[in-house]
Amino acid sequence: MQKRLTIALIFIFLSYNCFASTVYFSLGANPKRLIPFLAIDSSSGEISSYIFNGLLKLDKNMHIVGDLAKSYEFKKNGKVLIFHLRRNVLWQDGEPFTAQDVIFTYKLITNPNTPTPYSGKYKIIKKIYAPDNYTVVVEYPYPFRPALYSWMMGIVPKHLLKNVRNIATCKFNRKPIGTGPYILKDWKTSQYVILKAFNRYFVHKPNIDKVIYRIIPDPTTALLELKSGHLDMLTLSPLQYKYEFERKEQKRYKVYFEPSGSYTYLGFNLRLKMFRDVRVRKAICEAINRREIKKAILFNFGKVADCIYPESSPYFTGKTICHYDPEDALKLLREAGYRMGKDGWLYDKNGKRFEFTIYTNEGNTERKYAAIMIQQYLRRVGIDVKIRILEWQAFLNFVNERHFDAVILGWQLGADPDQYSIWDSKSDFKGGFNFVGFHDKHVDKLIEKARRTFDNKKAKKLYLEINNLIVRQYPYIFLYYPTAIVAVNEKIKGIKPAKAGIMYNFIDWQY
Repeated sequence: MQKRLTIALIFIFLSYNCFASTVYFSLGANPKRLIPFLAIDSSSGEISSYIFNGLLKLDKNMHIVGDLAKSYEFKKNGKVLIFHLRRNVLWQDGEPFTAQDVIFTYKLITNPNTPTPYSGKYKIIKKIYAPDNYTVVVEYPYPFRPALYSWMMGIVPKHLLKNVRNIATCKFNRKPIGTGPYILKDWKTSQYVILKAFNRYFVHKPNIDKVIYRIIPDPTTALLELKSGHLDMLTLSPLQYKYEFERKEQKRYKVYFEPSGSYTYLGFNLRLKMFRDVRVRKAICEAINRREIKKAILFNFGKVADCIYPESSPYFTGKTICHYDPEDALKLLREAGYRMGKDGWLYDKNGKRFEFTIYTNEGNTERKYAAIMIQQYLRRVGIDVKIRILEWQAFLNFVNERHFDAVILGWQLGADPDQYSIWDSKSDFKGGFNFVGFHDKHVDKLIEKARRTFDNKKAKKLYLEINNLIVRQYPYIFLYYPTAIVAVNEKIKGIKPAKAGIMYNFIDWQY
């Protein structure tokens, strides 16, 4: 059966190669839903980004520019945002894109039955309307700093979704129609996703005709496929780059070191009694030698810091406030009521052993090794840690349902420094990004204040204060900020690295 499947895949890939320029990429997990505001996992988000456009986007220098909107303007001291839409945009089924699609997308995102963590930025809108088919007016109750970033969300077609009853389960999630540069041609779960260039894309037809994503959960298998020439691009782990990416491969692939827009963390379920005491969370941080983890896992291709912003952000502090100190960790645990038993494990006043399980997803070697190292460090101070590695979608279900003690996960963050969706108390809901259950009224107020502040100096002060308040409560243990190491087939031309990375001009690549 496996042999027949492999032959069938090869036949499909060779067929496409005979007639079109094709590149082969990989995904570490199956996409789930491709509607932009429901595509909350990285695989879904990556595929969705080819199919849909927002009104705005970031250019190569991380500046906000028009996408579906050719221009925008603020009026009434920033309370009114007006978009002037492009007139030459078509949906991939040939229907024209209009302002009504924007209004419809807004209504979907703010519908209480839509399970999206992104609704917060849209629910504050006072009024939205379209004076004509190519103008959208958005009225805010006050000047709203993250407004422009929020309109980078992909817009969906009204004419195809207006009669859908359940947006989360509708067929459109697997058969989307967007305005983007690529059309979803085929999708076989756990095998591949095939994208075909949209001939009538409003910028220009992409130079590369087809993008075939092979779904390869195992990083070792993905690297072998790259080495054998069956993949044209792959993000390498530091271990792979340093020890497994040989000189002959280095001649066939060009390696790009991209600025990191992400961080990896150990997050606690703050609803659990064992993690409610900040002394316990700080003790766990001090018991973990994060610099050794960075050295062992990243080979120093990254940084250790305590910061809620990615390394690529102007608000990244680069400071470490939690240092490796197992003796102080034991002191804090004693203060929190734990005592060391004769068996070497910590027990609370009721005689219950301090033990918990770290959950993470398969297909990410770095997270797995981080969990193992954390397990060993915490055992040295008497905390019994177990590790459970789950398939990606099963793992997401555990997280969404809050069925976890602690998780190792990562955030891939954009340029918007607004922290509402991750850290505000109101973002603690099923499907929301504040799944650890962090609540702090002062932080909530500062987030709201930062959203209303257009003075850059004042805003920066607020963002740094928000960071300081959060990291000193240890809801996360910030493990590392990795450097992205991307290998690309040297035959691919047109790549121009910039602050935004290398993918911003993908439609101009040639192969």
